[in-house]
Amino acid sequence: MQFTKQRADRVVLYNISWQQFENLLIDLGDSRAARVAYNNGTLEIMTPLPEHEYFKQSISIAIEDIAEELDINYESYGSTTWKREARLAGIEPDNCFYFQNESLVRGKLQFDLNQDPPPDLALEIDLTSKSLNRFPIYARLGIPEIWCYEQGKLRIYQLESGQYQEVEQSSIFPMLSIHQLPELIESYRLEGRRALRRAVRQWVREQV
Repeated sequence: MQFTKQRADRVVLYNISWQQFENLLIDLGDSRAARVAYNNGTLEIMTPLPEHEYFKQSISIAIEDIAEELDINYESYGSTTWKREARLAGIEPDNCFYFQNESLVRGKLQFDLNQDPPPDLALEIDLTSKSLNRFPIYARLGIPEIWCYEQGKLRIYQLESGQYQEVEQSSIFPMLSIHQLPELIESYRLEGRRALRRAVRQWVREQV
């Protein structure tokens, strides 16, 4: 096992076997702030900063408010550990959601990606450029859409033939200009969470 410390908020470990990865998840436990990503022997452990958590929460709540306003059933599983040993891939997204497959997982508390569908949408907040490229991990897990917030912009990626391609419209909310969300969040950042939530719902009504 080799390791290098990239920044104060993350550590990258190399030559980690799948069993070592599984053991580390057990040792870390569920009650932790750190999140992990594993890609074919390389493991990153990251501790989120306050700015990261603010935008994660703001975009996550916006997604839920949009779904509520559009009367769309959804389920959110936060930073659940999604993994497939056969593909040597594991990740804990900033948040993840079921929409198209919500009825297939409704009420479930345990998952096996060899049998259950992966989340329809994963959210990644990348304020400081993560050391480990997460797209190949998500691709091997079969997650169809990723929203990635970076430098004030929200980009949408969809899985096509095993690769993620940036697209203009989300398959989750094709009727909305999702790229406008960061500007909306920033404009209400100093007015509080309730004001932002009201603004998001009004924004949805205006677009629809």
